[in-house]
Amino acid sequence: MIKIGIVGAAGYSGLELIKLLLNHPEVEISTLFGYNSAGYRIEEMHPSLRGIFSRSIQSFDDKLLSDIDLLFIALPSGQAIPYVKSAYENGIKVIDLGGDFRLNDLSEYTKYYKHEHNAPDLVNIAVYGLSEWNETEIANASIIANPGCYPTSVLLPLIPLLKENVIAGDFISIVSYSGTSGAGKSVSENMIFSEVNENVRAYKVGNHQHIPEIKRYLSMFGGSEPVFSFAPHLLPITRGIYTTIQAKVSDNVNEILCMEIFNKYYQLLPFVRIFHPQIPEIKNVLHTNYCDIGFSINNGIITIISTIDNLIKGAAGQAVQNMNIMFGIDQTEGILKCSKKKYLKIQSA
Repeated sequence: MIKIGIVGAAGYSGLELIKLLLNHPEVEISTLFGYNSAGYRIEEMHPSLRGIFSRSIQSFDDKLLSDIDLLFIALPSGQAIPYVKSAYENGIKVIDLGGDFRLNDLSEYTKYYKHEHNAPDLVNIAVYGLSEWNETEIANASIIANPGCYPTSVLLPLIPLLKENVIAGDFISIVSYSGTSGAGKSVSENMIFSEVNENVRAYKVGNHQHIPEIKRYLSMFGGSEPVFSFAPHLLPITRGIYTTIQAKVSDNVNEILCMEIFNKYYQLLPFVRIFHPQIPEIKNVLHTNYCDIGFSINNGIITIISTIDNLIKGAAGQAVQNMNIMFGIDQTEGILKCSKKKYLKIQSA
């Protein structure tokens, strides 16, 4: 059995990790860590776990790592660094769900995350955990930087098209919408119900911390560095991300060719579903690890729509998918109860 520790178990992503890992036949949740929640039992913090899972939340201590094979860190960006350092120094594999190890340019990290990085030696050791595009590196990694939720919804649809040179990189428009759980449990006036309900608003336009992440990994996996705009919005829903991307297509590119490209890269992968000509909807990916992608081409412009659950494919689900890769387990284990063969049969029905 793989023995698991979770830092930040009391948060939204921590709860989703626990629920997924309880369904995993090769995993044992060994230790839960917290700060403000230390001393409580997990079912006190998450009453939905009553009668399902009970464990005390402890203050972090290096000595408690000796019985752990993998440490998940589900904390806001900026808070994970000391825990990653401790795990790495103690020979424990670690998956960080935050943004502290996604960028190798520390000046960009400081600019977008608003604080200094105090573990620069580990930044280049960390492997980006975009499961569908970095499986070999993930399998051999000691530290995984789990992708951000917005970047996951952007990278998965764009990388195949950039890689095959069917869209122009001179300008790509990206407009995304997220549920409020993406902000975590932090309390702020603009996140209270009366401010969010019956409202949609853009935020951090031009300076969102996911901009350099999107830029870096479009270049790394797509083979080019496109010019793009990114406008995130807040939706009055709890969970889910809806991303609309528009770009110019090259001459003689049509929907049939784009479908062939998506199938080339994703047909054998369990968690990407291509919808055509249907339009993806958030409700169809909630509480799943799927990324649904749809597209259409009109007047030389491709419009791509992708949807994910920000707490699953955008956080805990992708983290468990990466754990499976790290330990040589089928990617779907604990996440999707069907084999790839069954999945393909369903897809072609």
